[in-house]
Amino acid sequence: MKITRILITAAMLAAAAPVGAATAPLAWQNKALSADARANLLVNAMTVDEKLVLVTSYYGTQVDRNQYRHPDARRQSAGFVPGVPRLHFTPQWQTDAGSGVATQGVAVADLQRTALPAGILTAATWNPDLAVKGGAMIGAEARASGFNTMLAGGVNLLREPGNGRNFEYGGEDPLLAGTMVGAIVRGIQSNHIITTVKHFAFNDQERRRTTVNILVDEPSARMSDLLAFQIAIEQGNPGAIMCSYNLVNGEWACQNPWLLNTVLKGDWGYQGFVMSDWGAMHDTVKDALGGLDQEAGVQEPKDYVYRDKLKAAIADGRVPMSVLDDKVRRIARALIASGAADNPPTADQPIDFAAHEAISQADAEEGIVLLKNEGQILPLAASAQRIAIIGGHADVGVLTGGGSAQVYPRGGSAVQGEGPKTWPGPIVYAPSSPLKALQAERPAAKIAWADGSNVSAAETAARDADVAIVFVTQWTAESLDFPLTLPDNQDALVDAVARANPNTIVVLQTGGPVLMPWIDRVKGALEAWYPGSKGGEAIARILTGKVNPSGHLPATFGRAAADWPRAEIDGLNRGEKEVFDVRFTEGAAVGYKWFDKNGTRPLFPFGHGLSYTSFTQGGLKAGVKGGTISASFSVRNDGQAAGKSVAQIYVAPVNGGWEAPKRLGGFAKLALAPGQIKQASVMVDPRLLGMWDSAKPGWTVAAGQYRVTLATSAVDPGTSVIVTLPASHWPAGHGVAQ
Repeated sequence: MKITRILITAAMLAAAAPVGAATAPLAWQNKALSADARANLLVNAMTVDEKLVLVTSYYGTQVDRNQYRHPDARRQSAGFVPGVPRLHFTPQWQTDAGSGVATQGVAVADLQRTALPAGILTAATWNPDLAVKGGAMIGAEARASGFNTMLAGGVNLLREPGNGRNFEYGGEDPLLAGTMVGAIVRGIQSNHIITTVKHFAFNDQERRRTTVNILVDEPSARMSDLLAFQIAIEQGNPGAIMCSYNLVNGEWACQNPWLLNTVLKGDWGYQGFVMSDWGAMHDTVKDALGGLDQEAGVQEPKDYVYRDKLKAAIADGRVPMSVLDDKVRRIARALIASGAADNPPTADQPIDFAAHEAISQADAEEGIVLLKNEGQILPLAASAQRIAIIGGHADVGVLTGGGSAQVYPRGGSAVQGEGPKTWPGPIVYAPSSPLKALQAERPAAKIAWADGSNVSAAETAARDADVAIVFVTQWTAESLDFPLTLPDNQDALVDAVARANPNTIVVLQTGGPVLMPWIDRVKGALEAWYPGSKGGEAIARILTGKVNPSGHLPATFGRAAADWPRAEIDGLNRGEKEVFDVRFTEGAAVGYKWFDKNGTRPLFPFGHGLSYTSFTQGGLKAGVKGGTISASFSVRNDGQAAGKSVAQIYVAPVNGGWEAPKRLGGFAKLALAPGQIKQASVMVDPRLLGMWDSAKPGWTVAAGQYRVTLATSAVDPGTSVIVTLPASHWPAGHGVAQ
């Protein structure tokens, strides 16, 4: 009964007085002061019990079996943190996730929202400015829905191609992933709300994610996943970091003092707060001392680890009061600095869905990747008057990813009854039909439809058409991992259609890399990922040439599962509570670096993406500036269509010595009219030129010659110049050379 009374008291406190009541301003509300000064004043004015309120987030969604749900949580939300009414300090209303305001399961009409394309598609745009716009859009919908905290910002590197959450993340390279996710975070937080960067760290598989112990040495960690997080934090300045379920080198991530105290808050000087993933807490004292600031996802009173348990640990000296004060100060500072504390949101505000869906469509159009275009089968020729559309529910919608990132789109799901009956299902299709959109683009064309369930019917439709377009899908979701083969015999379907019609195009909707045993037998292939609320329109506009594709792969597509360090994700046959090790033998050689190191030829390389025009890159010059490499170059559009080029700079020491032959050092996306030439330049982050030195600690750049290559993908030899760098050392945090 004691626990229940504490929780009821928190609810009563939250409801005792409205936030922002018309009373004289308190000292901490002085907007002329810095966020740090205001947070200090607020902490000093709080009682211990009020401080304890801010460090626990209660589950927001009503879950099965009528489990605990905080009465003041917003509907279908991720969580709720009571505020401090006496001091007019805001509660936190928390919502999932990276593709928009998410719901758990089916959402009623007034909770349906705009689905931004999956994070991996946004990464495939290689366009940070567009990512900011997408983040601003979903952040605006979060605020209009009554939320001031969004649990977006997934940046875990794509080490395991079958990871069920790859669709939420930014790909395999730390520079690209960190840059793109940081841009999304900036956009979200432009709405006077905070968001997270997650899942810190090495949450690279979903199967048995709560018991997998990741073994990785410090240099490899610093030069791969942690560097992606560091860049995203620097560029996005997120209010919160969400720690992950897994263990890292023997300690759970949410009580891992090396990750949270040494690296995040120490070396990087992070000023925000650390919240747990939902239910990822294990031990009151270890969590408190290990760097966890806010536990999240309390579903029942028995589940929490802070509140009176933390109060008792402070009372008997196991946890200093200063530790609690630091946690509360970080939470308060984040909400103050973002404007969330001064501008509490109100639920059920109007949303301009048409404008937001246009942003979602623009994102999809830049992130869809043209993988193959043999004989310029695309864009569809005017002579292609008989078109067969086959499979993938393309007659009604486009696929979305499942789990906590699931956005239930406006208009509901176009397909009912597929996938798991409970979370992380069901499988949801946004009601944006590629077939209908293509018909709208080509009203004179005769379009035949076959759902793909009957191979003979699909062959007949293909045989009678000028061109056949097969839509293949692989649904992925949180808490599950997936094989790299397409489900439901879709490979055989593609083979059959390709035999019936030599002009076959495949449109893939997947959450990451998949195997394509049929690729040599089709003329065209598009990777459309999970393209969001207007994905059908985006796909149709690319197929017809209304939009010139400009997406480039943020992840390598291999030819076989054995091309990656682990052909299969471990954990399938492990006991539910059995802690087991997964050693990252590849170290920092993630993705294209692993393929490059081992001389493995990918099916489609990192950075690959075709266009309906052609570009020439040249004029590469590179030199040393500020202790690092500065490179400039030009790009010319040689074709007859306007298009966007993604120029990529790769760097490597001439004499080797890195974890892999080369690293991505910079990139630039340029929009070019036919015949137009543009100049661009990039400055290589010195951390991308160094090796982590644990003894100093920091980044040591060896003196010597470095090759700078201007290329169109990780396998393109491109053009290169050599520069000579002096030796330098850079601190653990981002800063100037020492």
